[in-house]
Amino acid sequence: MTLRKRLSLESILVAPGVYDGLTSALAAEAGFEALYLSGAAVAYTRLGRPDIGLTSATEMADTMALIADRVDLPVIIDADTGFGNALNAQRTMRMYERAGAAALQVEDQSYPKRCGHLADKSLIPTAEMSGKIAAMAEARASDETLIIARTDAIAVEGIDAAFARAEAYISAGADALFIEAPRSGDELKRVCDTFAGRIPLLANMVEGGETPISSAADLEALGFSIVIFPGGIVRALAHTARDYYASLKTNGSNRPFSDRMFDFGGLNDVIGTPAMLAEGRKWEGGDG
Repeated sequence: MTLRKRLSLESILVAPGVYDGLTSALAAEAGFEALYLSGAAVAYTRLGRPDIGLTSATEMADTMALIADRVDLPVIIDADTGFGNALNAQRTMRMYERAGAAALQVEDQSYPKRCGHLADKSLIPTAEMSGKIAAMAEARASDETLIIARTDAIAVEGIDAAFARAEAYISAGADALFIEAPRSGDELKRVCDTFAGRIPLLANMVEGGETPISSAADLEALGFSIVIFPGGIVRALAHTARDYYASLKTNGSNRPFSDRMFDFGGLNDVIGTPAMLAEGRKWEGGDG
């Protein structure tokens, strides 16, 4: 089922954040229908840096290609600002689409951009963002590749301005709408009261961010079509990794931590080593 068709269904689509082949495989094994490749998660893991616009389009496209090689699920990919003007946004569309993305999320921040739940953001003019959306729509190879328009205007210009921008982005050709960082349940409801039924709506759940954490069921009841949990996996793994390294440094062995980790065989089972080795043996005779 294509992502566009899936979003036409009434039930909300839960897309967990991933950042590489391993997290994508684990999310697929858990039964999710789609994934979210978070620019923040890639910055956290590949660069060890915050989400302040340091990750490049090439790094994201490379990561997308590796994920597409590992799992057969639609992936929503963070395209940041399109990495420049409308021409850059077109190039980003072509790169990401070739890498296997099912949808690109593009935002209206200016440089230096930053995580939507950090302070001191700034925005480009509405007309410039609308031009980027239209340019990306023209550049895509398939109409099945969706454009998710994100506005960060609530924190900068207020919710009414965010809604005005959202209307312009719909007119420019956005396939789904992402109004970033509503600050309360009432604002989440206002988003849905204004736009639900007209265009699929995406909600972003960031632990410790500006938006109150809500369940998928509650967001579905409001009218959201997609909910992403972009950086949760990194926060979970970073917590575990810090404890792991502290234990190893203290004890000089992994024995005290063994009940919290896979052993060699356990991890090989998770990543499918026996099946891949069997597949390789199938071709060793040269008969095809």
